[in-house]
Amino acid sequence: MKRHMNHFEEDILIVGAGLSGISAACHLQKELPKRRFTILERRTNIGGTWDLFRYPGIRSDSDMFSFGFKFKPWRNAHFFSQGADIRDYVQEAATENKVFDHIRFQRKVVSADWNSRAKRWIVKVVNEATGEEETYRAKFFWCCAGYYNYDKGYKPDFPGEDTFKGQIVHPQHWPEGLDYTGKRVVVIGSGATAVTLVPSMVDKAARVTMLQRSPSYIFSLPSVDAITQVLQKTLPANLAYKLNRTRTIGLAHVMFKACKSRPAAMRKFILKMVARQLKGSTVDIKHFSPSYMPWDQRLCLVPDGDFFKALRGGKADVVTDHIERFEPEGIRLKSGELLEADLIVTATGLNVQMVGGMNLMKDGVPVNLGQKMFYKSVLLQDVPNAAVVLGYTHASWTLKSDLAAGFVCRLLKHMDKHGLTVATPHAGEVPVVNELTVLGGLSSNYLKRVADQLPRQGATHPWRNKQDYYHDQKVLLKDPVDEDGLMFA
Repeated sequence: MKRHMNHFEEDILIVGAGLSGISAACHLQKELPKRRFTILERRTNIGGTWDLFRYPGIRSDSDMFSFGFKFKPWRNAHFFSQGADIRDYVQEAATENKVFDHIRFQRKVVSADWNSRAKRWIVKVVNEATGEEETYRAKFFWCCAGYYNYDKGYKPDFPGEDTFKGQIVHPQHWPEGLDYTGKRVVVIGSGATAVTLVPSMVDKAARVTMLQRSPSYIFSLPSVDAITQVLQKTLPANLAYKLNRTRTIGLAHVMFKACKSRPAAMRKFILKMVARQLKGSTVDIKHFSPSYMPWDQRLCLVPDGDFFKALRGGKADVVTDHIERFEPEGIRLKSGELLEADLIVTATGLNVQMVGGMNLMKDGVPVNLGQKMFYKSVLLQDVPNAAVVLGYTHASWTLKSDLAAGFVCRLLKHMDKHGLTVATPHAGEVPVVNELTVLGGLSSNYLKRVADQLPRQGATHPWRNKQDYYHDQKVLLKDPVDEDGLMFA
């Protein structure tokens, strides 16, 4: 990194030091050791989501053998892991690959503008520790900033909020040391966060109620299985990890394909599993019977049925209703019932935000992502020398970030070998498909709210994002880099 005052010259500039950014850096260290790169991270530590979220029970909602990096074995036998363990794992990966020397913390990226004459990205940054402005000129721009707003989670404006006498907390901004001992807790939501919070809070709270507007599919998996343990005990760590990873990726793929090809049968199967888990509780299965089919929205996975154990234990319950208003003593439902509460947790989701909320431009003209397509699900249409990493929605996020990193390294090697400086995807006459399949075709509300801001789908390869690991493995790691649509200069 060359520096002059507050100006920096870079080969490669990575934004974000979460899973995707650390994966990108580790791949560069291994595959392009002579390339200079810098990571800009707004927070004071690496880990992204796993450094931000600190609510009770925070854990992965993907199995750790596919959630872990391909190049670093996950040595624990548990399928799901706590947030602290994931933070430690990411820290280890960064340390082992000497990534920390490349990270500049507390840097907020304000804008990134491709200058065609200079053949450089001009990136404007604020050092939030000092308030100083910095400018980075980079040959290649790699955005690993995730897909949601770190500053503010999504929360509807509920009528009468200011009248509630208790405390209202959003999981994205969980107060340190929050004491809910003996309190009546209402968790608003039915997604992964809500089903994690409920069993994690029942030990201290007087009662925990999950209030949902509509049900979600919740599927229980064992946190440890016998095959995993046998492989880890009898084989070298790298081989055991490879086999466990291959097995869990395959099982998840089969499960997803079955849900899409035989939705009615899979719905019946999942609800049958739920009915077994609810035996011994007073909770009706109607609270777990969505109107949509499996994987039209994300499937919630719970380890060892801990969510259902909380229901059977009698200190947790589920209510399906709409909120009329908040009142001093709790939440008035449209049915007329009052849910009494001392603490309300609004597990109402994320605010989806592309490219970290920065202003993305080309020669001073804003790039409208809602009018662009992804090339091989990594590069942006008509945007030179830039990669944007979006993980899978129905498989591990890290699976995709690892594949994307592999592809970018292949692309950079190809450009170096042939003396090329600029790579730009051009779609030509490929028709645009205006649907939400760029993030897996989910019908979730958090995606519908920003549908006009998300990149479009193309009708044909390489402009169609299939959200399929096996397909992407071939396309990103084996197919020729310079396929139709990618123009070089």
